[in-house]
Parts: sequence; structure tokens; C-alpha cells
Amino acid sequence: MHAIRNRLRAMAIALAGAGLFATSAFAAPPEGFDARVEQAMRSRDVPGMAIAIVEDGQVTLAKGYGVRAIGGDAPVDADTLFPTGSTGKAVTAAALALLVDEGRLGWDDRVIDHLPDFRMYDAWVTREMTVRDLLVHRSGLGLGAGDLLFIPRSSRSRADIVRALRHIRPATSFRSGYAYDNILYIVAGELVAAVSGQDWESFVRERIFAPLGMRTAVSHENDRFANPNRAQPHARLDARLRGLGPQQRLAEREGLGQVGAPAGGLSWSANDFARWLRVQLGRGALPGGNGRLYSEAAAQEMWTPQVQVPIRPYPEPIAMLTPQFSGYALGWNVQDYRGVKVVQHGGAVFGVLAFVALVPERGAGIALQINSEDVEVIRGLAHELLDHYLALEPRDWVADFTEWNRARLAGGLAALESMGTTRRKASRPSLPLAAYAGRYADAWYGPIAIEHAGGRLRIDFSQTPGMTGTLSHWQYDTFRADWDDAAIEPAYVSFALDAEGAVSRITMKAASPTADFSYDYHDLLFEPLPEQSAGRR
Repeated sequence: MHAIRNRLRAMAIALAGAGLFATSAFAAPPEGFDARVEQAMRSRDVPGMAIAIVEDGQVTLAKGYGVRAIGGDAPVDADTLFPTGSTGKAVTAAALALLVDEGRLGWDDRVIDHLPDFRMYDAWVTREMTVRDLLVHRSGLGLGAGDLLFIPRSSRSRADIVRALRHIRPATSFRSGYAYDNILYIVAGELVAAVSGQDWESFVRERIFAPLGMRTAVSHENDRFANPNRAQPHARLDARLRGLGPQQRLAEREGLGQVGAPAGGLSWSANDFARWLRVQLGRGALPGGNGRLYSEAAAQEMWTPQVQVPIRPYPEPIAMLTPQFSGYALGWNVQDYRGVKVVQHGGAVFGVLAFVALVPERGAGIALQINSEDVEVIRGLAHELLDHYLALEPRDWVADFTEWNRARLAGGLAALESMGTTRRKASRPSLPLAAYAGRYADAWYGPIAIEHAGGRLRIDFSQTPGMTGTLSHWQYDTFRADWDDAAIEPAYVSFALDAEGAVSRITMKAASPTADFSYDYHDLLFEPLPEQSAGRR
């Protein structure tokens, strides 16, 4: 039965491609899809979800499922706002494309020619970095480098973040390979502002959202918070490992804060995701023959891979998802799914996930959003939809992703257990606790404060409001930082002493082996501030 249905699907797609059918015979979602979504959500206690599907230029689905917050009854509908995370990088790329179309900017212009204060760690890289380089993750920075400047939310401005770049040491040579970053998309947002004369938020709102009729889409978090029809974030915050335990509602906040919005701080609904999919699949053409948002040449640039993304084979039971090719374009990842080219991107902020995939040769696009961190549900359903629109044999991808994620978390627990067995519990700190207190600074992050009060040490990342926690002794001169906000990943804090027995530097690393790469604690090197060092001599 499946084989017959698949042959019919393949025939319908071929006929549609030949122009014999106005639309695909399989434009609708799979039969019983609503029930399937609800079943998948129940399997992992996902509170809410929104899905948009476009095929042959038509919206075939824009719908909400479940509730906006666990324990509540306010439903998710097609206009419910969800943060879109890094899927919004394509919007920042499109904003630059509009300026390129207008002749005010070139993809291969040097960044420093438009942002004179822009500096990378290496002066040669500063001179050579182009607009294109900002978007394709080949700068030489390490994975997620600098994310702690704005994740969690920061009191810094975007100009502050641009200035901090010059202090972040590269991990590799310029343009030698791929390492995903967010910080250069913030630079791209500043570039939009410098060239257009408008702040990034206004430019996106007026030049992209308005022409597309994206009524719910917002570029500023204050506008999202003002809309009562918005999804609330949720996550599993087991003290051992994030991703385990019951679903919990998080304190509502944007993972990047407004300063990081060009890298992933937009919010919109399923209805507006469908509008965005239509213009993407139309290669910049506005629906209904109402002109263009950007040129076809710009569309081609944004979908053309610029850097090869290393392929790491997926384990069973999702090994079939391993692509044969993968590259990063301008705000998009381009790879194959079972031999068919797919333009896609994922997005994640605290407690919310998004995923978008376009299949240009089929004229199909899907977008899914959930208000939890259950990757197995969003990716599983996404691949079930891709199979449907590619006329492939149906498969329970949610179950497969669930098995994969359980193995990933089990591996994380095993790694933590191994660390615990090698811990030197009988060791003691070299100094009295009060001697570790003081003010320290990292060249790119800035200052932190460690205080001794009530017989314990407290750490405060002073430019990251709310990032305060307690240091408990782990072993030797290493302490564990557990933050007051349980949604922030714990970290190990190691103190190094000089010949006189005073703290000379502090290094850190994430406690969890599965921590998100944005917690780039390992890139930090704190040293005592001058007044503190002088006071010790």
C-alpha cells in the first residue's frame, strides 16, 4: 500500500513539475496530521506548538496546537508569537541584501569601510573581513565565541560588543574552516544601521515585515512582551543535567536579550512564518505579483554555500539523516536530505525551539515552533513532513529522535558520573575562602566580582544582570558555580595562584558535557583588577 501511494506521489510531483498540474496532488499535510502532532506533543509533554506549511506558493497549513503555558488553558493559535531564534539570521542577511540591491553596500565590501571602529584580534583579518564573511562562520573565531557577552541578556550595547571583538583570540586562521558564531551577526546588525541610517529593529520592521504583511512579527522584545498572545518558555531543569526531569515554565526572558536580536531575537507567528516562507520560495518575489522584496540575484547569493560544513555521521536510529553535502550560505544551511537539496536552519533560545526547511525544487517549505526544548518532537515532525512532501516512505521520526536524545542524555550522565568518581573529595582549598574574593576582569567579557560573606563565596557576572551564584568547593582550588537562575548552565571555576600565594587568574568550563556551546566559559581568562593586585603587594 505504501509503495503504491509513494509511486502516486512521485508521479504527481513529476507532472506538477512539467506544468500538467497547477498544484501538487499532495499539497495538503499528511492524512491525520493534526492527531499526529498532538500525539507527539503528549509523548514529551510539550505545552504548545505552531506549524506553517507552504507548497506551490500557497499556504496549506498555518496552525497552533496546545497551550501557551503549562498549566494554563490559553490556546496556541496561528497568531501566537514565538521567538524564532537563529532562524532569524536569514532576516539579517535579507536586510543586507536590500542594501546591496540599492547599491549602498556590496557583499565583498570591507566591514571596516562602513564600521570604522570594527576590529578583530588580528589586524590583517580586520582589514580583510568582508560583509559576506560576517554571515558565513569562517572568521577564525571558535564555536560560539563571545556568546557570554550577550547570553544570558546583557547590559551592554551593540557598540560595546563590536569593541569587545578585538580581544577575542581566534581559534583557527581566517577563512580556513567553519565554526558557528552569533557575535558577527550582531556586527551585521550594526552594519545595517550604519549604512541605512536606521536602527536594525526599525529597518527590519519597515523594510521586511511591512511589505510582507507580517502583522504579528516584532523585532523588539518589548513589542513581544506587550502582546498577550505569546508562548511562554519551558525546559527540563534537572539539577544533574538539563533536558531531564519534568517540564518547567521558565522566567520569561529572551535568551539573547535585545542586544543580540540580529543573531536571533525576532518573534513571529505561524501565519507570519508562512509569509516568510512564500517570499523565500519565490526568491524574493512578493505574493500576488506585487513586486519584489529583494532581487533574484540576491536570492541566489543568500542560498549559495560559501563554506563547507564538516559532516559528522549521525548515529542510529537517525543515521539516515547524515547528509552527503553540507554548506553554510548567507543565514542558511544548505545540504541534502536523502539526495534532495534542502535550505534550512534551526533556532533556539531559552525554552523555545524553531526549525525551518525549504525544498526549492519541490516549491515546498515548512516551519515548526515549540515552547519547550524537546528537540525530538520538533525535528521528528519536521522530517515526517519532509518525507511526505518528497513522497518517501512514512517513518516515525519522533520515536527515532527520542531514542537518539535519550542516548545523548545518558552519555552526559555517564560523563558526569565519571567526573564524580575521579573528584578528590578529600582535597582542600589552598587559601582561606576570603582570599579568593575580589574583582577580576577578562579582556573581552569584562569584570566579575567574587564576594565572601556568611562563610561562602558568591560570584557575580556584573554585566549580565541576574547571573549570580554560589561557589561551592569541588576539589583543590576549583569551585562549582551554581547560579541562582537554574536555567543558566553551572560551571567549574578554577583559581591559579602566583608564587606569593595570591590568585593570579581564574579559568572556567561548563560543568555539563551537554551544555549549549553559547556557554563559552572555556574562553574566559580572568585576572585580578589592578587595584586589587596593588593592594596585595
